[in-house]
Amino acid sequence: MLVGTLAVGIGVLDAASAAASATAKDRYALGDSVMLGARNDLKGLGFAVVDATESRQAYSGPARLRQRGDKLPSNVVIHLGTNGTFPLSVCKAMVKVAGPDRRVFLVTVHAPRSWAKGNNEVIRQCDEAFADDRVHVIDWNGAVTTHPRWLYNDRIHLRPAGAKAFAELIDVTVDRAAADAHSKAVSEASGAGTARVMEQ
Repeated sequence: MLVGTLAVGIGVLDAASAAASATAKDRYALGDSVMLGARNDLKGLGFAVVDATESRQAYSGPARLRQRGDKLPSNVVIHLGTNGTFPLSVCKAMVKVAGPDRRVFLVTVHAPRSWAKGNNEVIRQCDEAFADDRVHVIDWNGAVTTHPRWLYNDRIHLRPAGAKAFAELIDVTVDRAAADAHSKAVSEASGAGTARVMEQ
């Protein structure tokens, strides 16, 4: 489900995303050097673990998630595909490793590389292969295309304003998906016992 295509601008996001919280939320982020540039911003918004490093390839993703095992939180954010091709099989493997009780957020890539467009198509195909409430697409490529000054001259890595926007886009999207899931669970459980609701 494409839930991350937002009109993102500094100072324009919802109040819920603009106010950083020191309290860690139930979320984990896995990414490459782009996410690494926003690590402090993500942590400031409550991401307890930001597992990001330079030159990370998409194929390494499933193993990283397996290493976390049961420690994976309810919300898993993945930004891979900047440094090379992102096979659909790898994307599906990461969703399956995360498990059916977790939400996976796939962040589109923005890079002047021959594989970037194809990787974003794979991300959307991966999203379509699973239930709407299990996988969500966060369209960083769409957001940053209208704000090129968020990036350094390499048109990949984040200036401070870009890091803030990247983190806030992810944060507000995860918050909204969690809120929607909570509302759905409460609605379905009305008069029929209790509902299991994943944390934010």
